[in-house]
Amino acid sequence: MMSTHAKPLTHIVDDDEAIRDALAWLFKTRDVPCETWRSAEDFLDAWTADRRGCIVMDIRMDGMSGLDCSNELRRRGNLMPIIFITGHGDVPMAVGALKRGAFDFIEKPFDDNALVDIVQSALAEDERLAEQRATQEDVAHRMEQLTTREREVMGLILAGKFNKVIADELNISMRTVEVHRARVFDKMGVRSAVELAQQLTLAGLYESITPEADSDA
Repeated sequence: MMSTHAKPLTHIVDDDEAIRDALAWLFKTRDVPCETWRSAEDFLDAWTADRRGCIVMDIRMDGMSGLDCSNELRRRGNLMPIIFITGHGDVPMAVGALKRGAFDFIEKPFDDNALVDIVQSALAEDERLAEQRATQEDVAHRMEQLTTREREVMGLILAGKFNKVIADELNISMRTVEVHRARVFDKMGVRSAVELAQQLTLAGLYESITPEADSDA
């Protein structure tokens, strides 16, 4: 399971020391924990998959640019929202950054309150994604405990099929289906098929378990 010990921080990546200091002061006065990095390379060297929070990064820097850093972070699997800032932005640049998955793109000089609002929204999004990942990992771990037959039964339960139909399709007795159903519910930590469907939907795994759910229901 992914570590959750990392403290959420706003990572300021900018090669301009004055901007770094100004942003750090702004965030600290608004109780937004932050850390500063003087280059994209320094941030990448320290980056680990369990880092939490968001990234506020200048799009134009000496050395590696913000966009190139963003591409490398995406290749590594980074999930922290990225907010690009720039003093030389234009529409194509903004569109390009957003297409690469940027959370937002703002131009200097920016309104302090607006920037803090965007950062807090990004931190909330990071929190939502972290909770989603934790749910996915928990559900995936529970599913690993299922036998092949139990996974088959679970898929048919989620497709809305009755025990008799499941028994006929798998060529087993209804009593055996009932036993498998009970074990599936126990291992998945649910009390009903509806609760099981809700759990898998929240984890983003429902479609992978029931590819024919709509057509067979």
